[in-house]
Amino acid sequence: MTKGERGTPATPTAADLVLARDRLLGAGMGARSGPSGHRLGPAALREALADLHEFWLTAHAAQAGVGGRGEGVALLAVGGLGRRELVPFSDLDLVLVHDGRKAVDGIAEKLWYPLWNSGVGLDHSVRTVGEALDVAASDLRTAMGLLDARHMAGDAEITVRLATAARDQWRVGVRKRLGELIESVRKRWQRAGEVAHWVEPDLKHGRGGLRDLAILDALALAQLVDRPGGEVAQAHTLLLDTRTELRRIAGRARDVLRPQDGDEIAAVLGLGDRFALARALSGAGRAVAYALDVALRSTGAAAPARKVLGVLRRAPERRPLDEGVVLHGAEVALARDADPGKDPGLLLRVAAAAGRTGHPIAPAALTRLGESAPEPRAPWPTEVRQDLVALLGAGEGLTDVVEALDRTGLWARLFPEWGAVRDLPPRDAAHVWTVDRHLVQTTVNAARLVTSVSRPDLLLIGALLHDIGKGRDQDHSVVGAALATQVGHRLGLSKQDVDTLSAMVRHHLLLPHTATRRDIEDENTVRRVVDTVDGDPVLLELLHALTEADSLATGPGVWTDWKARLTADLVSRCRTAMAGGPLPEPVPLDAAQRALAESTAESGKPDVLVDTVDRLSMVTLVTKDRPGVLSQSAGVLALNSLEVHAASVATHQGVAVGVFSVTPRFGSMPDPALLREQYARVIAGSLPLAEKLAAKERDYGGRAEDAPAPKVLWFDHEAGGPDSGAVVMELRAADRIGLLHSVAAALEKCGVDVLWARVATMGGSAVDSFGFAPGATAGWRRTVETAVLRASR
Repeated sequence: MTKGERGTPATPTAADLVLARDRLLGAGMGARSGPSGHRLGPAALREALADLHEFWLTAHAAQAGVGGRGEGVALLAVGGLGRRELVPFSDLDLVLVHDGRKAVDGIAEKLWYPLWNSGVGLDHSVRTVGEALDVAASDLRTAMGLLDARHMAGDAEITVRLATAARDQWRVGVRKRLGELIESVRKRWQRAGEVAHWVEPDLKHGRGGLRDLAILDALALAQLVDRPGGEVAQAHTLLLDTRTELRRIAGRARDVLRPQDGDEIAAVLGLGDRFALARALSGAGRAVAYALDVALRSTGAAAPARKVLGVLRRAPERRPLDEGVVLHGAEVALARDADPGKDPGLLLRVAAAAGRTGHPIAPAALTRLGESAPEPRAPWPTEVRQDLVALLGAGEGLTDVVEALDRTGLWARLFPEWGAVRDLPPRDAAHVWTVDRHLVQTTVNAARLVTSVSRPDLLLIGALLHDIGKGRDQDHSVVGAALATQVGHRLGLSKQDVDTLSAMVRHHLLLPHTATRRDIEDENTVRRVVDTVDGDPVLLELLHALTEADSLATGPGVWTDWKARLTADLVSRCRTAMAGGPLPEPVPLDAAQRALAESTAESGKPDVLVDTVDRLSMVTLVTKDRPGVLSQSAGVLALNSLEVHAASVATHQGVAVGVFSVTPRFGSMPDPALLREQYARVIAGSLPLAEKLAAKERDYGGRAEDAPAPKVLWFDHEAGGPDSGAVVMELRAADRIGLLHSVAAALEKCGVDVLWARVATMGGSAVDSFGFAPGATAGWRRTVETAVLRASR
């Protein structure tokens, strides 16, 4: 603080405010202590930030001429400062309210400009009480913001008048605005996703986040619902504390929680690690989302209003949906004579009806089922199992039904195995959902594919259970297969169906891993898949449909046209082998590629051929046979932001022919003339490829500092038949633009002759597989592995 005349403290400047804020935050960016060396906890930090900003605003309001009682001008805070929930780097939401008796423009300038100039975020307005109420009447965000209005400085009577009128206006008019409210909520959810099930949740705007808590408070203020407490209050504290720590660590305004931030925040909150934090946040998000769903339904906001000639609505009709199940208004409810304690199938009939119609289950029905519905006795009767299949085949309606049953403990009554995956965050970056939501989403996707298989019931049950083995310290496919066997027997499936279900779960990764990481034109690859599924065509088609449903539920970009074609081609070859037909011989080069190679053999000039179908392109690069063709070709493609999915190198008339399946990472394919010119320069040595790729990687953010360590795996006899001695080397590493170029160059320096390569990218991770003949020396694997790991870092 600066000093005025005679040593008295002068009014603090905006620079003083920012300096004091940064000291409270420990200068941000992960620093752990405040000005006294003691790190403030999240609640204490919010309190201190609110006190600091109130002190500054009060001092400046007096200096700016806001005045006191009877002056007709007041400064109000809304938003986080109004609620005294000010998280780091929040904008200040301020309203300068006046009664019109004096000019306030000069006062506003003296308040706002110092904040602007210091970089403090500011959302401000200057209005009379009447103007503020008029804006609130037409703008939902303003109306809800004024519910948090709190006096900062000036004429308190003006503040009381506006705050009281705004709350009265809200209470009187809220029912007419419920449609607008729920529409805005749904649009926000669509943009921001869910707190409960997303790997990177938006703590403020996501479904089940802090914005939804504000809506619950607004509905309670209007006396439409009871004020939430208990579990929802705990969720509020966890979400707010997490958001506070996230911003303190980030050193800026950020509300989307990334996995790499989780461990530090979890340590502060006493939650162990990022997985424990993610699980706690998932539970909190579910509690808030469910509370808001119930609140909106109870107000009638989620259902169309019904009125007859302006008189009171009649009692909602009760329309039968199934035995003991009715549609009561817009909710699925129990019939008056239904007895859950004596009807073990009632729970699933209610669930199936809700999934089929898209109407939610009434809270009273859930409560009554929770109190008295028994777990179906094993083995389940056929009709109960059919109701389960009907529920699983409901499509998008399944998601909300499972959520409602899970929230009330009814889902665990049907599937006790679910507890291990409930709210479980995934361990790999490709997944965007928690494991339990991924299983439900896979089942939703599988419902669209039931006509492609002969056993739709097994497809749906297998989709629900395929990752049920996660959350344990063993191979989830092996554990899951054992659990699927247990569930299958409980459901009353035949022994053959139980075996098929168990095999689906055990081998649900067989097709995608084989198609994207192995040479599917190799007969040995096909035979290995056929042997794994025991020559069962029904299991093969179930795995094919499950692969698509699972990939679509993993995350954006996981199920691509290229992956779909490879998988379909592999399945077709397996069916041919099962039928005893001859497998098509692999054709190394087609006529156009051979002609291109022959032209290069005659001219000696490198050349490029591009053939594009939809977004998938086949790029052929030819040059005189020489070492380095694979790495140099991959480098040119990477330089043009092309993602390589498969690669092979062949020779024809003394010419090396590299064939690459590629898609643009973004945009469209480059001009073949550009590829040709760059490739010729690389071959001639005039284009510094490694230097250009390093610069391109830096432009795209460089390599991640906290990337997982790369790993190499070896698989014998998978690259050319059991008698060839050939091997497959699989590299698992963080993806980057020049990865294939760097690894191929390392292999070439080790004298490795690569026969083929497959590149699978999942989120920020890559699994690159290479087939080649083994070296002659005893330590060749160690040499190759060391070189590859060094190149992939």
